[in-house]
Amino acid sequence: MSDWVIPDDRPEYAEAVEAALAKMDLETKADLLAGLDMWRTIPVPEAGLRSMTVSDGPIGVRGRFWTAADPSLALPSPTAQAASWDPELVRRIGNLLAAESRRKDVDVLLAPTINLQRSPLGGRHFEAFSEDPYLTGRIAQAYVAGIQECGVGTTMKHYVANDAETDRFTVDNIIGERALRELYLRPFEMITAAVRPWGVMTAYNAVNGHTMTAHRELMAVLREEFGFDGFNVSDWGAARHTVEGVEAGLDLAMPGPFTVYGKALVAAVREGRTGENHVDEAVRRMLKLAARVGALEGVRAAVDERVEAIADPEALLREIAQRSFVLVQNNAPEDGGAPALPLAADAIGGLALIGPAAAEARILGGGSATVFPSKVVSPLDGLREALGDRVRYAQGVDLFEKIQAAGKGFDLKAYPVRKDGTGLPPLALASGDVKWMGYLPGDLAQDEFSHAVVEGVFTVETTGEHVFGTRGTGLHRLVIGGEVVFDGEHVPSSDDPFEAFFGPAVERATVHLEAGQQVSVRHEHTPVSVFPPGYPPSVLFGLMHAGPRPDEDRLIAEAVEAARAADVAVVVVSTTALTESEGFDRRDLRLPGRQDELVAAVAEANPNTVVVVNTGSPVEMPWSDGVAAILLTWFPGQEGGHALADVLLGAEPGGRLTTTWPRRLEDAPVVQVVPTDGELHYDEGVFIGYRAWEQRDAAEPAFWFGHGLSYTEWTYEDLQVDAGEVTVRVRNSGTVTGREVVQVYLSPEAGLDLPGGIEPHRLAGFAAIEAAPGETVDVAIPLEDRSFQYWDEAEHAWRQVPGGWTVAAGRSVADLRLRASVKPA
Repeated sequence: MSDWVIPDDRPEYAEAVEAALAKMDLETKADLLAGLDMWRTIPVPEAGLRSMTVSDGPIGVRGRFWTAADPSLALPSPTAQAASWDPELVRRIGNLLAAESRRKDVDVLLAPTINLQRSPLGGRHFEAFSEDPYLTGRIAQAYVAGIQECGVGTTMKHYVANDAETDRFTVDNIIGERALRELYLRPFEMITAAVRPWGVMTAYNAVNGHTMTAHRELMAVLREEFGFDGFNVSDWGAARHTVEGVEAGLDLAMPGPFTVYGKALVAAVREGRTGENHVDEAVRRMLKLAARVGALEGVRAAVDERVEAIADPEALLREIAQRSFVLVQNNAPEDGGAPALPLAADAIGGLALIGPAAAEARILGGGSATVFPSKVVSPLDGLREALGDRVRYAQGVDLFEKIQAAGKGFDLKAYPVRKDGTGLPPLALASGDVKWMGYLPGDLAQDEFSHAVVEGVFTVETTGEHVFGTRGTGLHRLVIGGEVVFDGEHVPSSDDPFEAFFGPAVERATVHLEAGQQVSVRHEHTPVSVFPPGYPPSVLFGLMHAGPRPDEDRLIAEAVEAARAADVAVVVVSTTALTESEGFDRRDLRLPGRQDELVAAVAEANPNTVVVVNTGSPVEMPWSDGVAAILLTWFPGQEGGHALADVLLGAEPGGRLTTTWPRRLEDAPVVQVVPTDGELHYDEGVFIGYRAWEQRDAAEPAFWFGHGLSYTEWTYEDLQVDAGEVTVRVRNSGTVTGREVVQVYLSPEAGLDLPGGIEPHRLAGFAAIEAAPGETVDVAIPLEDRSFQYWDEAEHAWRQVPGGWTVAAGRSVADLRLRASVKPA
């Protein structure tokens, strides 16, 4: 951490901010706090202020336009990034994201997500780093540092306890003071103390009775206790209160321009319901942000040097993915011999690659984290590049859940139509999804817009019954082959404005088509806004399609035949866009479709079966005892296929679990994510994740927090504790160079009784190392004072946990190999 560059404010900032503020009247200030459109703030030329642009992350930089015509690099998911347990690698991720931000003229990235993985059912589990607050904080520190040292701002999100998606706009999370401090606020405290983030995003939800965008008490904790001095932006549409928001410290209510600020804020000041001093404080913070990112004339940005584009971004994306993969199981044959992985390329006569996600790569989760990469390397691409025609592919199952956006075989364009009936020039579409979020093509004014059109040609590959459908709230007219097959309205089923787009599609018609046939398609959509008042123009809809359903019994039989004829079978299992996404939580941890059946059948046919689990969060694996190896690849980003080939063929799988994987959902400690009467009670207190698993007499998890196997062997030889630092000696006792994550945990002395209990173990430090065969490494890991403390709810303060502690080092929370006693000063 010592060489991280934490940009300082320049001495002239304070004077420049006051000078710019003095040039603004109340109306201008209120408009600045209201935003210009979906992603920008207003310019104020007379004050020397240009417009600033923010953009969604965290796995890429989308920019202002949510379209494949403006491609972005797609990184591995945050859960994958954190699985590296390597802050320096994550810092490089930040540098890459900063370069992408500059390329797209983005000033602030709306990331990182530092909510905790409280329950495996959380719909955005894949967007969060970890179930542990310390690991989350350390990884997020590096993420923020890597971006901001290049002069691009960040926003810690979502402040605070936005840990599930069900009723996210209205839920009131009831959280005890100790759990709030020790778990959910802790990463925000760590980041603020270490790397001075320039922004925070306040969440949709309420906490203990107060909506987060107007939560005075918790904003005071962030600013006055933690020392946060950046700007506070609402999540999109989260701001509901004008006076309460500005007085609580909400600086920017997005998206603009017709938010709870603007004219509403002017009226509140004029009528004496709030003071202009609150408006001025918010504007000062916005102007300080402008100074920092170089948007305020007369002062230099906090970082002078413009970050250079990464020379070979694909190579870095491949490295990140490779170092995130977690090898959780790697069995040797019962009659002896080497473990199943790595595979010896020169010894493979044939490899059966099985599963829909092996050919159609699942690289990211659904929702606002979505970006459009210019290319994607699937597992099939990566392995065929490495092994050529020795790879035989079999689909295995059909993951049909609901019809999806029209894709393969479709040549589509989209355009808006004016009220006078004239259309604008069409734009090419990568799929049937249209996402004009916060803008209309051609800068068409909202009051001129009538409807949108998707049209093109579908070249049929398979004879049979083709299903066509729609997604999106409003009126739809669907024309296939010149025939109107649907003309009607779709009404959403929930209050979440994104449900109609991120949620399932609706089947509208079934049409028999012949292979080779070229069919004209046209989808006219007139949206009906379900967004909160003031949302910029947003046209979100989709032309959906599903081809004839294949005979799955035949597909499974073909996969089994391929596996039986191969030296090794690799089955890629995955979730779908309807399993893990923003906008809804999961209902179970099962793999969609008949994938469990497929794995069991393949493993019975070939004992050398390797299962690649391509998901962003835990899934049940009832077949785990019957397969040779299990490799978790998360959502690996656009270079995932290359990284998979690398790891299967010998590159070290560098990842360790950042969340505990249950065998069955019913074994998981926290499964309640659905509010009751508008409230979600965090009754488990501080016991989530491994902290909960360890203090229960329930079933063992499938894989513990911190777990991950190596292609070499590691011997833990010595542990010393001195002056708040743990030194661990580790030796690579295997035969190949490898990577290890040395993990340090603290345990309180037995018999300690604290109100609310105390965890059996707390992660207190870690370090990623590399070593050649026979090499010994001494790694020094500092211990923070906070690791020995608890939050005293009676005194409302941090207190030292009484008594002594055991410090232990090892390969996971369940594989601790060295111990020593320690008494904090």
